[in-house]
Amino acid sequence: MEVSVLPSDVEPFRCEVRAERQAVRICPIGELDLATVPVVASHLCEQQTAGVKHVTLDLRDVCFLDLTGLRMILDWDASSRADGFAFSLVAGPPTVQRIFELTGTTERLNFVEASVSAA
Repeated sequence: MEVSVLPSDVEPFRCEVRAERQAVRICPIGELDLATVPVVASHLCEQQTAGVKHVTLDLRDVCFLDLTGLRMILDWDASSRADGFAFSLVAGPPTVQRIFELTGTTERLNFVEASVSAA
């Protein structure tokens, strides 16, 4: 007998990569946590290695963000400042944005509107 670990209304995690002019948008879909951060980090590394100068992490379809996800975001923000590439975020739903508010990192990070994230 197979046992499902996901509720029936939750999709399995996936991550889409979308090229947009001189930029790339990484779009995780589902929970961004200890189990899925390596997938997103891998996509971010691939884009940096390829020489992309602007990477946007689009959090609109993230339904949960834990401290591992926050740490990855803070690490990529610091790396972008040190290495001279642009790293921005499209805000997620209120439940996701709450972690930034609780940790006082909202003002530190570069949040952009979805329509201008690839500029």
